[in-house]
Amino acid sequence: MSYVVAVRALCEFTAKHGDLDMRFTPSPTAQQGIAGHTLVASRRGESYQAEVSLEGNYQDLRVRGRADGYNPGNNQLEEVKTFRGDLADMPDNHRQLHWAQVKIYGWLLCQKLDLAEVRLALVYFDIASQQETLLVELHSAQSLKDYFEGQCEKFLGWARQEMAHRAARDAAVTALAFPYAAFRPGQRDLAEAVFRSANAGRCLMVQAPTGIGKTIGTVFPLLKAMPRQKLDRLFFLAAKTPGRQLALDALALINNSAPAMRLRVLELVARDKACEHLDKACHGESCPLAKGFYDRLPAARSAALTAPTPSGPLNKEALRTVALAHGVCPYYLSQDLVRWTDVIVGDYNYYFDTSALLYALTVGNQWRVSVLVDEAHNLVERARKMYTAELDQTDLAAVRLSANPTLRKPLDRLHRAWRDLQKDSPGSPGSPRSPGSADQAYQVRPDLPDKLMLALQNAISAIAENMDMGMESKPALVDVLLQRFYFDALHFSRMAESFGEHSLFDITLAHGLNTRLSSAALQHSRLCIRNVMPAPFLAPRFAAAQSVALFSATLSPQNYYTDMLGLPADTVWLDVQSPFVSEQLSVQVARHISTRYPHRERSLAPISALMARQYAAKPGNYLVFLSSYDYLEQLALRFDHDHPHIPIWTQTRRMDEAARAEFLARFTQEGQGIGFAVLGGAFAEGIDLPGDRLIGAFIATLGLPQINPVNEQIKQRMGERFGQHLAYDYTYLIPGVQKVVQAAGRVIRTTSDQGVIYLMDDRFTKAQVQQLLPRWWQVEVLRTLPLPQDAPIEFKQPF
Repeated sequence: MSYVVAVRALCEFTAKHGDLDMRFTPSPTAQQGIAGHTLVASRRGESYQAEVSLEGNYQDLRVRGRADGYNPGNNQLEEVKTFRGDLADMPDNHRQLHWAQVKIYGWLLCQKLDLAEVRLALVYFDIASQQETLLVELHSAQSLKDYFEGQCEKFLGWARQEMAHRAARDAAVTALAFPYAAFRPGQRDLAEAVFRSANAGRCLMVQAPTGIGKTIGTVFPLLKAMPRQKLDRLFFLAAKTPGRQLALDALALINNSAPAMRLRVLELVARDKACEHLDKACHGESCPLAKGFYDRLPAARSAALTAPTPSGPLNKEALRTVALAHGVCPYYLSQDLVRWTDVIVGDYNYYFDTSALLYALTVGNQWRVSVLVDEAHNLVERARKMYTAELDQTDLAAVRLSANPTLRKPLDRLHRAWRDLQKDSPGSPGSPRSPGSADQAYQVRPDLPDKLMLALQNAISAIAENMDMGMESKPALVDVLLQRFYFDALHFSRMAESFGEHSLFDITLAHGLNTRLSSAALQHSRLCIRNVMPAPFLAPRFAAAQSVALFSATLSPQNYYTDMLGLPADTVWLDVQSPFVSEQLSVQVARHISTRYPHRERSLAPISALMARQYAAKPGNYLVFLSSYDYLEQLALRFDHDHPHIPIWTQTRRMDEAARAEFLARFTQEGQGIGFAVLGGAFAEGIDLPGDRLIGAFIATLGLPQINPVNEQIKQRMGERFGQHLAYDYTYLIPGVQKVVQAAGRVIRTTSDQGVIYLMDDRFTKAQVQQLLPRWWQVEVLRTLPLPQDAPIEFKQPF
C-alpha cells in the first residue's frame, strides 16, 4: 500500500520555512491566474505541452501532480506563477517553495521520458504588464533524483505514521458499535439511509423531526462507511455554533466508546475568534506567533496529532493550548491540521463559499470526502449571501477624497461611470417614472453595464498596484478604508464573471446626508449582484464529494430545496417518521388574530390575553416568537403592563454570546416565565430545552419575508424559472413556514415531553400553510379568544 501525496502538499510539508506573513499583497484572482497561464502557454508554440500529468514512487510514497508546461524543443519544464506588483518583494520562502515544486516535477519528467537532464524554469508572469520573468536552471536527472528522494525521506516517516493511523482508524471504525444501547425511534431509519447513500456515492436529503438525535444518527453511519468507501475525510458543516458543538460532543462520545478508537477531530473557528493578538498584524515583524511559524509548525503539528491518548477533539481550547505551547498561531495551525485529521467540524462557508478552504483542498488533493450538512434548510439563505456582492457609492466617495494622485484618475472614471448609470434610474432627479409610481428608489437592470465594469476593473488594478507600493514603503500604514473597498470591488468583479439568470443586478437609490464625508446633502446608490438561486454555485461542491447528506426538521417540499441548492437529479429523499405523537403536543390556531403589519397594534391585546390565559392554566416556561424586534418590544410592554406578576425576559438586538447564555439560563426545570424572541433568530432553532425547561411556545407571525421591491423581484425571477404557480411559495410561504416549524420544534425534544403551541394568525387555517406543517401535529382551531379590551378583528386578505 502506498501513501499518495500531491507535489504541492509534499513541498509545503518539507520546504516551507520562516515566518508566517499574511500582510495584504494584491494577488491575481483565480480567473486572472487561469488567463495568465493560458497566455503564457499560447506564446510557446505548437509543440508546447500544457498541464503535464506526472507521478512517481519512492518506497511507500506515490507522488503525483501536474506541471504547468513542457517544451520538448528546448527541453524546458516550466512552473508558471502569476503575480502583481514588484517581484523583488516576493518573500524568499515563497521562492524556495516554488523551486522545490519545479525540481520535484523535473525528476518525475526525467523518469517518465528517460531524460539525462532538463532545463527548469520558474516563469513569473506579471498580470498587469503581461511581462514574463524567467529564472532558468539546468539540472541533471541524477541531481533531481537525489533532491526528490531527499524530500521524500523528510516526509516518509510522517507518511508511514499517517498510513498506520489510517489502518488503525479503519479497523476501529469497522468494529465500532453504536455508543448507546439502542437507537431512538426513527434514528435507525436515518442512520441506515446515510450509510446506504454513502456506499452508493449519492446525495441524500433527510427530513427528520427534532429530538431523534440527528447528529449522532448521521455521524455514526458515515464513520462506518469510511473504510469500505476509502474515504479520506468527513466534513460536518453547521450553520451555527450550537450545531458544531453537538457534532463535537457526538464525536467525543464515539471516540470514548471504543478503546481502540483514535479518531482525529478538528474544529474550525473564525479567525477573529482564534486570534491571540487581535491588535497585531499577521507577520513576523508584528506578531510573535507568526515569527518563525513554519520552523515551529512541525513540532506543533506532531504534538496535536500524535498524543498517545487524545483527550478529545481539537476544538478551539485544545488548539490554543497546543499552539501556545509551541509558539505558533492557533488559527493557522488549524488550517494546516485540516490535511491530517479525519473529521472536520466547521461552518458552511468552509466548503460552500467562493474561496472555501475545504473545497479547495478536496479538489486540489483529489480527496474522497463525505459531507454532512446540519440544519440544511439554512443553506439556501446562507449560500445566497455567499454569492451576493454589493458596492456602495458612499464608500467610493470616501476613498476618492483620500486617494493620492495616482489613484484619483481611475477612481474618478469609476465615479463618472457610476453617475452615468444612475442618471436614467427611476427616482433620480429628472428621470422618467413609471405611470402611477411613487419615488422609485429601486431598479433591476437586465445586464451588467459594460462601461461601469471596465472602469471597476481598471480601478481594482490601480488600487492593487498602489497598495503594493504602499506595503513596500510603509507596510504599517495601509489605508484600511481603501483596502476594504478593494475587497468589496474584487468580490463584485468575481460575481460579475458568473452573472446569469441565477442572480439580479439591482440599483438602490438613497437620499440623505453622508456624515462620513460632509454635511452636504447628496444622492447616492448601492449596486448589488444579488444571488437568488445558489444552485449553479453549489452543484460543483456536491459533485466533488463522494456523498452528501443534508438533514433538517424542515426540508419540505423536496423540490424547493432541490431547485434552490442544485442537488443531483438522483438525490435520495427520506422523510423520517416522527417518534412523537399528537397527544404530546397541543397545537392551537388563534384564527381571530391577524399579525399582518396593519393589524399589529390591534393584535397586542388578544395575544397578551391568550398568553396570560395559558400561563394561568399551566404556569411554567414559555417562549413567544415575533416577526421583528419592534413588534417584540411592543408586545413585551403591553404584556408587562397587563400582567406584571408574570416574569418576562427579552431577546435584544445584537446580543453577544454571554447575553444569549443568560437568556437561556432562565429556562430551568423549576422556572416560570415567558421569554420573548424573534422568529428566525438565535433562539428559534438549534437550542435544546427538554422537559419542563420549556413547555410551550406562542408564535405570533407566519414568518413570511417582508413584501418589498427586492423580494418582489425575487418572486418574479422564481416565476420565470420555475413557473408562476411556485413563485409565491418559493419566495414567501415556504421560507416563512419553515421558520415557524423550527421555532415550534423547541418545545418537544424527547418522547416524554408534553407541551403546547399557539399559532397566532388566521392564515394558519389555510390548507397551503397546514400542508407545510409536521404530519404528526393535530391542529385545532380556537373558536373563541379572551378579548378584554379590543373587539375581534375583521380581515379578508388571505396572505
